Amino acid sequence: MSDSLTIMDGRVHIYRRDHSRFWQCAVFLGGRNYRQSTRQENVAYAIEFAREWFLDRVAEDRLRRRGIEPPAAPVAAQPVRRIVAERTFREAAADFIEEYVALTQGERNPQYVANKERVLRRYLTPFFGDLPLSQVNAGRIQEYRIHRATPPDKPQARRIRYKNRDLIGRPLPWRKPSRSSLHNEIVCLRQVLKMANRKGWISGLPDMSAPYRASGKVSHRAWFSPEEFKVFLRAVKARAANPKRDRWRGECEQFLDYVEFMVSTGLRPDEASRLEYRDVKIVLDRDTRERILEIEVRGKRGVGYCKSMPDAVEPFQRMKARNSPKPGDIIFGAVQRELMNALLHEVELKTDREGNARTAYSLRHTYICFRLLEGADIYQLAKNCRTSVEMIEKFYAAHLKNALDASAINVRKPTPRPARKSARRSVA
Repeated sequence: MSDSLTIMDGRVHIYRRDHSRFWQCAVFLGGRNYRQSTRQENVAYAIEFAREWFLDRVAEDRLRRRGIEPPAAPVAAQPVRRIVAERTFREAAADFIEEYVALTQGERNPQYVANKERVLRRYLTPFFGDLPLSQVNAGRIQEYRIHRATPPDKPQARRIRYKNRDLIGRPLPWRKPSRSSLHNEIVCLRQVLKMANRKGWISGLPDMSAPYRASGKVSHRAWFSPEEFKVFLRAVKARAANPKRDRWRGECEQFLDYVEFMVSTGLRPDEASRLEYRDVKIVLDRDTRERILEIEVRGKRGVGYCKSMPDAVEPFQRMKARNSPKPGDIIFGAVQRELMNALLHEVELKTDREGNARTAYSLRHTYICFRLLEGADIYQLAKNCRTSVEMIEKFYAAHLKNALDASAINVRKPTPRPARKSARRSVA
């Protein structure tokens, strides 16, 4: 037997023989074995048949114990094949959302959970909605990929919610989904099918791998080289000294402190937005004998710690003197994206030469690259940035020329010298 399982507290065995496509069921009652073919190829249908068949055998056994012979079945009678309505993808998606919200409450970001529901509502359910789960196979999944990569014949109208009413606005322009967006949709589809497999609604998961996929090239996030960062920092300082509106002076000065703080600590933007004044302390480092910041970081990796460069002390002191904060006040809050984008466009540094856009995350990338260029230990750097050595080698240090050791590359075999002939001296 290649496949087998049990139901009804282990009393009923369901199995499938090696050369048969139908599932069988068996039970031991009243000192005798009962076996029956379910005549079903789907395991969910077989389980439903075996459960009702077992209850019938239990009823017959109770009659025999009371001395009553159960009525004999007709000779030509065939086993009753009950047609069970198969679950559709729409029903499975609804059960998945209910289960996912209940089990991940407090453990997942609410926006991440809401994104699952949005993907199912906007993309997966309209395509797979009324399809039985057994027909969501590899071919259908490939058709979904083609559907998402093909522009629709009729532009989709935009629905706007206003005062509890749905208003239809102008059609949205079609845009091909990015590779990461399509990957997230396939991940959500796989989670729904896994839940259906756990509940016995399908016998297995289909092949969901993307065909014709080229090997991904090693890429890196946008960062500032030392020369580019000098240009950008000069523009930020000039804007802080001479803002376009006098009422914007405080925000421009705060953004200057933000840039200097981030490039000296390597925090993620979301970690910096949660940072409070009580999380930062100015200490004297016992190894370098310099004043640095000890930061208690709260982010996607939980609670971690960071030791900054000495250049982060001055902007932190300026912010404390300017804002006169309480210990529980937020230091930065939301990132000033508009101001950063405006300054990057002014100095023509919004994108690098590969076309990658520079954002607030580029300051963290710049910090890591600057430390590697100075010869910092990559393991200690990974601990300080709350990441792994593999991530730094793959996304941060892949493009640094000092990651290559010329002495280990330019190795030459020593040229063998010709053997020196021994001079024979004639003996007089």
